[in-house]
Amino acid sequence: MEIKRGVAVSPGVAIGPAWILDREEVNVRQRFIATGTYPQEIERLDRAIEAAAREAREVQRVVADRLGEQYGAIFGAHAALIEDPRLRQEIASEIRYHSYTAEQALDRVIRRRLRALASLNDRIIADRQSDLRDIEKRLLRQLAGQRHEQLQKLTEPVVLLAHDLTPSETAQLDRQHILGFATEVGGRTSHTAIVANALGIPAVVGLGMFLTDVSGGDLVIVDGNRGVVILDPDEETLQHYRRIQQAQVGHERELDELRNLPAVTRDGVRIYLLGNIEFPEEAAQILERGADGVGLYRTEFLYLGRKEDPTEQEHFEAYLKVLRQLPGKPIVIRTLDVGADKFSSVTDPEIQERNPFLGVRSLRLCLRNKNLFRVQLRAILRASAYGDIRIMFPMVSTISELREAKLLLYDVMEELSEEKVPFNHRIPVGTMIEVPSAALMAEGLAKEVDFFSIGTNDLIQYVLAADRTNENVAYLYSASDPAVLRLIDHVVRAAERAGISVNVCGEMSAEPMYAFVLIGLGLRQLSAAPHAIPEVKRLVRSITIEEARRAAETVLQMETAQDITTYLRDQIRRILPEALAI
Repeated sequence: MEIKRGVAVSPGVAIGPAWILDREEVNVRQRFIATGTYPQEIERLDRAIEAAAREAREVQRVVADRLGEQYGAIFGAHAALIEDPRLRQEIASEIRYHSYTAEQALDRVIRRRLRALASLNDRIIADRQSDLRDIEKRLLRQLAGQRHEQLQKLTEPVVLLAHDLTPSETAQLDRQHILGFATEVGGRTSHTAIVANALGIPAVVGLGMFLTDVSGGDLVIVDGNRGVVILDPDEETLQHYRRIQQAQVGHERELDELRNLPAVTRDGVRIYLLGNIEFPEEAAQILERGADGVGLYRTEFLYLGRKEDPTEQEHFEAYLKVLRQLPGKPIVIRTLDVGADKFSSVTDPEIQERNPFLGVRSLRLCLRNKNLFRVQLRAILRASAYGDIRIMFPMVSTISELREAKLLLYDVMEELSEEKVPFNHRIPVGTMIEVPSAALMAEGLAKEVDFFSIGTNDLIQYVLAADRTNENVAYLYSASDPAVLRLIDHVVRAAERAGISVNVCGEMSAEPMYAFVLIGLGLRQLSAAPHAIPEVKRLVRSITIEEARRAAETVLQMETAQDITTYLRDQIRRILPEALAI
């Protein structure tokens, strides 16, 4: 038995025979065209671009019908990239000036772009490498007149193993035949991961080289809950995971019964559970899982992968779409949280940053590009006339930054008033607490806003100076670290003294053992991914505030993350034994 550890991107457990996806069969050889024949080769390239873009749009239509428009949009973006005049010009130049074949020219250009992506100090953008490979495969198949049909030939349920899966390949997986999948490369934020999660296929990515250790037909377990793949499991392990599969069915049924029940502790304290969403269509998932509203509406989807900025009307319609699905519920809209390193219309080509994590991103970028910022602020304010919209500024590091953003907001309010455009003049304004300086200055920031939202993902990373996607230091990244918990406690106390609400919208809110200690620290709002809400609600309804408070007091006295993790696991094992068993 061999155990491989990677990144869990889609929950669930899959057990079945291994089916190994061969690497792409279209090979590119170092070949040149005859002198003077480049016009015919470029014409051949253009035909391939047209056919590949058409194919991508067909996938967009199929995926949109199957999973929703937001997932189909991934492949609409692929079509737009295939048709990008700059890409075509780069490839054509290689053909014209170096006499490369279209295949060789394409390969050179894609390799160049892949290297550029890999060099970026941003995992989200680096994960877009699979999109480029997807585009390359489409174009190569069109140039070679071949179609990749391996995945359509399956006749029995299998666990799919591959070096990588492109988003297109993932979107076309047949749930009847693919029990789960695991790949050697990939990340949590890749489009492959997003699509797998939408399909409900257990998946683990980023395992490193392991395909040489397995043969087709070998028994494999994919644990999408913990990011583990087990090759050739022994009988004890196999029976353990089969029990987990059976327990998961009953557990999900029990969680479903909680949908319409409030998140109230055993001693009668109401905890508000909100959902984090990426796309407007995800609002339906919030309702299905019994959330109290949206605690974090990310708006980056409006900007990424575009050649031009989104218009005010596009913003407005995206916000209204969520309001219509969640009438009467609060919607917290986070303003643009993208870095200057992103490949989008907001990128400033003059900014060359060695460390984008500490550079021009989020609110800093918006304050550098006030026209872009005003467009979004106008749309949010206009939408506030139709429901409980709240606005939140990300990545605030100083009080001066926050005040500058508020001044611009008030200026836009004045502008809309003069135009007689309706909006909520008392719209709640909040700030993210996700960098140490903001946490330490929480008392001063609390005087400026109506609410805090603690972004624990970035806060942990910045407090511990540890990138969780860097395997060399990922062991340091821990929500259990005493420094992190004490800083959160400091922020909560500052919010209480100022009489403002405070929420946690990072991944800590989605894990029962951390939700338990957060409630003990005084949090009465938690915001998590939709799929995590039922489990957290179950926790809330199983505890008392006094239990949680005692646990929080205990961990605040501890000195190591390991001790805190062990203690919290013991507490959750006592309260919700099935939560750690599954």
